[in-house]
Amino acid sequence: MYLSLNSVPIGGNLSWRQFATLASMTGFKGVDVMLDAAMSDGVARTRSALDTLHLRPAFVNLPVDFRKDDETFRAGMPKLEEAAPFAAAIGCPRMMTYIMSSSDTPKDELRRTYKARFTDIAHVLARSHCRLGLEFLGPLAIRKRGKYEFIWQMNEMLEFAKECGSNVGLTLDAWHWHHAGGTVDDIVNAGKERIVVVHFDDAARLAPEDVRDNERLLPGEGVINLTGFLKALRQIGYQDSLSIEVFGRGLKQMPPEKSAAMCLEYGQRALQNAGIIEE
Repeated sequence: MYLSLNSVPIGGNLSWRQFATLASMTGFKGVDVMLDAAMSDGVARTRSALDTLHLRPAFVNLPVDFRKDDETFRAGMPKLEEAAPFAAAIGCPRMMTYIMSSSDTPKDELRRTYKARFTDIAHVLARSHCRLGLEFLGPLAIRKRGKYEFIWQMNEMLEFAKECGSNVGLTLDAWHWHHAGGTVDDIVNAGKERIVVVHFDDAARLAPEDVRDNERLLPGEGVINLTGFLKALRQIGYQDSLSIEVFGRGLKQMPPEKSAAMCLEYGQRALQNAGIIEE
């Protein structure tokens, strides 16, 4: 496992090259890839830059809008046809996206639609030996935002992912795992092949109705069982990135160098507390 710089806590509107350079200069071993900019650079230049900066590419975001109508979804598939082989070629065969845990569409209907779309996506990704991680969103406020509740717990999202393809699994966010009532055993039972991407963050002790997605803490500042979380990942043999995705906390208002340094410092301390050696 290794820590990766995520763009969420970093202000300053940095370009992809500036962002990757910041990750390297701060001491991160990985960086979350800005897909459009990296594809503009091309495979050779992107690989060369990552090698020069001694960075591992953590993941890219799914470039398909699956949440709207079928026409919009289909219009995005050609981009995926280009992005999948690119991601694989730069050594990053991992994509991720999140799924809202409520909507104005009845759950059964939305589930059928999403299953068909993610199955199509999985087929395209499989040709490039890429995997897709689906993120579940646990907080009560998100689950109540739409008229109908959708998938919001780890095990149900895992079962849905399995139905979509053998290369589909989870984006496991410690914050959402905590607020959805996830357990260490859930991670162990999911297994290495189904944990595609990991987001690393912490949460304050709040009543469920007071939890807001944009009020997260740095690893080790809150009440999440991050030691158990990390040890479970080590137990299943997870070897990819821990992307520090902290909304709020004032990080985006700080100079990018300061917020990046804080993310690394707290992330490393959490790893040390769990007895995990970053590799």
